Amino acid sequence: MFDLDHFSLTGAVRLPGHACAVMTSIEEALKRIPNDHPGIRLREIAALPELIGAQSQIGQTAQRAIGPQAMPVRAILFDKSSNTNWSLGWHQDRTICVDQRIETPGYGPWTIKQGIQHVSPPIKLLESMVTMRIHLDDVPASNAPLLIAPGSHRMGRIAECDVAETVKRCGTVACIADAGDVWLYSTPILHASEAAAVPSRRRVLQIDYAAAKLPNGLNWAGV
Repeated sequence: MFDLDHFSLTGAVRLPGHACAVMTSIEEALKRIPNDHPGIRLREIAALPELIGAQSQIGQTAQRAIGPQAMPVRAILFDKSSNTNWSLGWHQDRTICVDQRIETPGYGPWTIKQGIQHVSPPIKLLESMVTMRIHLDDVPASNAPLLIAPGSHRMGRIAECDVAETVKRCGTVACIADAGDVWLYSTPILHASEAAAVPSRRRVLQIDYAAAKLPNGLNWAGV
């Protein structure tokens, strides 16, 4: 399926056609999601847990990367188009979704996004997670592919003042994709997104997977 050693080294791998068999089902599950929002956090979407959960081909790929307990803990639909043609600077994903706020050493600050509790956990937890991006549309170089800095996932929590130098040192890769492709990432990898040069619809279903339980009564919000 993919070279685990290579993935561990670079923090990213393209899986061509990996979601083709479930594309129609994913489209059906998401058909009622508004298309005028750049990013919507998904919860309690009928059929979606079955398509990306532990028993699915997508879920089993996450298990290969981080272990047999891997489960989806957050899903976001990104919908970039000529009307929502945003750009995003270089950064690491540093928050997780939980079902309720419980003050816990090492966890914070807290935020609420779209009504869901988010918290910044210890970097070691993020390093044990993977993120999968299922491409519902083609993403050529002209349509704002995700940019990543290979190997940056191995550098811990990167201070904002060090981001530019880290990207320069690691180099960048544009994650082009065809509809049905999946990109697998180590969750804390540095990444960015430019505005599309030739904008057309670019929908991506992004799922975070984790295999670890949370401490002190904290629970993953889930999908």
